[in-house]
Amino acid sequence: MTTKQSFSMHDDDIDLRALFGTVADHKWLIVGITFVFLIISILYSLIATPVYQASASVQVEQKTPTLPGLNDLTDTLGISNSEAVTEIQVLGSRAIIGPAVENLNMDIESTPKHFPVVGGFLSRWFTQQNPGTVAPPLIPGLERYDWGGSELSISVLKVPAGLLDEKLQLVAGEHGTYTLQDMDGNPLLSGQAGKSVTGNGVTILVSTLRGNPGTRFQVIRRTHMDTIAQLQKDIQISELGKDSGIIQLTYNNKDPVLATQLLDQVTGLYVHQNVERSAAEAANSLKFVQQELPRVKQELEHASQALNTFQLHTHTADLSMQTQSMLDEGVSIDSNLQQLRMQMSDVEHRFTPEHPEYRTLQQQIGQLESEKGALQAQIGHLPNTQQQLLKLTRDVTVSDQTYTSLLNQEQQLDIARAGSIGNVRVIDHPAVNLAKPWWPRPIWVIPGGMVLGVIFALGFIFLRQLLSRGVEDPEAIERLGLPVYVSIPLSDMQRKSSVGLRHHFSSRGRQRLLALNAPGDMATEALRSLRTSLHFAQLGGKNNVLMISSPSPEAGKSFVAANLAVVMAQAGQRVLLIDADMRKGLLHKAIGVDAEDGLSEAIAGETDSIIQTIRAVDGMSELFFMPRGNIPPNPSELLMHSNFGTLLEILKPQFDLIIIDTPPILAVTDAAVIGHYVGTSLMVVRFGISQGREIALAKQRLEQSGVLLKGAIFNLVEKRSAGYYAYAYTAYAPTEV
Repeated sequence: MTTKQSFSMHDDDIDLRALFGTVADHKWLIVGITFVFLIISILYSLIATPVYQASASVQVEQKTPTLPGLNDLTDTLGISNSEAVTEIQVLGSRAIIGPAVENLNMDIESTPKHFPVVGGFLSRWFTQQNPGTVAPPLIPGLERYDWGGSELSISVLKVPAGLLDEKLQLVAGEHGTYTLQDMDGNPLLSGQAGKSVTGNGVTILVSTLRGNPGTRFQVIRRTHMDTIAQLQKDIQISELGKDSGIIQLTYNNKDPVLATQLLDQVTGLYVHQNVERSAAEAANSLKFVQQELPRVKQELEHASQALNTFQLHTHTADLSMQTQSMLDEGVSIDSNLQQLRMQMSDVEHRFTPEHPEYRTLQQQIGQLESEKGALQAQIGHLPNTQQQLLKLTRDVTVSDQTYTSLLNQEQQLDIARAGSIGNVRVIDHPAVNLAKPWWPRPIWVIPGGMVLGVIFALGFIFLRQLLSRGVEDPEAIERLGLPVYVSIPLSDMQRKSSVGLRHHFSSRGRQRLLALNAPGDMATEALRSLRTSLHFAQLGGKNNVLMISSPSPEAGKSFVAANLAVVMAQAGQRVLLIDADMRKGLLHKAIGVDAEDGLSEAIAGETDSIIQTIRAVDGMSELFFMPRGNIPPNPSELLMHSNFGTLLEILKPQFDLIIIDTPPILAVTDAAVIGHYVGTSLMVVRFGISQGREIALAKQRLEQSGVLLKGAIFNLVEKRSAGYYAYAYTAYAPTEV
């Protein structure tokens, strides 16, 4: 009981040595699958349609403030020089991509149909070798395919809503004519290249058409918004370096010309829009200044008139030194306040009150208002005449300075509006490296294919091993209560002899007995070991009849029975081999005789004597064979007839050992019937195929029928590189001196 528990504990462990051993055992399968993937990768690199990458870059510079003093404010706030984060969103917006789609008609797709797999490669090769020429059909009768040089360009394609995103077919005709069909082959309209045609709700203008008569082109009218959305995903936009202000654009397409044109459109539209945006900002600022000028001019006139009137009335002309100092300070404060309020008016049009520029302006205005209040308190101690003269003089000076500043700014903004160039420029214009496609890249595809092949091979091997769950350890059989008498290794000779039986090769006069043809083979040596074990196993048996069965087909029981009979006869015993599988028995092919006049005729009493059903085996004086006979309609009922027991009673005294090959016990009940007449029963279990559950079920079925199994024969054992179930058999034969 302790031993069983220890084994069950090991079943849950991961044996790394066993895993590596499994890989080593299937190394040639892994190499083969990897080689196949290598060939596929090479072919893919040669045949796949190349994809080219167009790239371009633009620089975003810091915007120049439109109002005086704003540059200092920006520096104070510490705003980053890079505005790329915002501009990236502008570059990828519908306002930029949409016009590019319209200008290039990218919502209209037209591609010639190519011969499957290699058609695209042949078309590209011909076009490169013969530019401007249409290739004739490579295979007669396949004019519908493009073999090189075919071209279709559509300037206008309008279809009903039901045909949007649907595949249409354009068939080229003679001298530039064509027919547009739906995918069911129904004609929609016919026309001539260069002329606009309308019919069935479809309007089309084919600008260019080159191809053999009968060449087919696939045409699709995409939804405009879907095309824009797809391009927004396909065009990659990113900033090169942090806060560099340089934005790179890349776009991949099978057509390098189209890829370059698209990025050229995007960058051109972006620069144009930026210039228009800058001009619009200058125009708005100029409009604001022009609106302020009349008001400030009127304030200056009123202030000057009030000052003159006061001076005439009070006969005062000059200010004292103290008053002049206060005037200068007050003028400075008022000028700054006036400038900041103008900036605040401009900022209010562009930002919300939560923006940092807006808040900073508010803080500066509040600070100047505080300084102005303190100065007003000092002025309050002056005489009334000096206070009034100071106030009027300050109003005139501030208004004059403000008016002069607005006049200067009006001229600057007018110049900026007329000659606005924006704050972006194209650094690298769109370009494509035609000599080096972006994809496929052999340096990545070929090694990647090999790695994928290794992964696929390992996954296949381990998945097959996981799903098969066949017994690979003799200890697993012994834990089911069946002692393993021998483990017969798989050899090349054994595999070849089994193949001949499975494929029903003509076998009359040709033996397929491994023990005779290859006496030094590993499997033959294992059968000799089984012969020794059976000598002791039969000591307690009730007779000299040995039954060999298996849980399910393909376990190799017929091979074991036939070759065991040979090694028993070679030891000097008189052996009779009976093929009791009257459904699919093939032992007669291994012996090299016909199946007629055998066991089924002997039980049914259709022969004059039993001797007629027994054949002598060529080359073996002590070995005899009884074939299955003609296949009866009721094999199980025939075996249950008393004639079968009588037959065995007659044969037992005439032979030292009778070996009976029976059908699989889980397939039919024949083995359970025959088991009542035998003294020893053995079950053949196949390595890696027979499952523990079916072995236990076969044992249980025989025991329920009153048949006691002596043990098991572990057949077709494969050599393993690691693990406690590894077996290494070698042929032990005499060497020549």
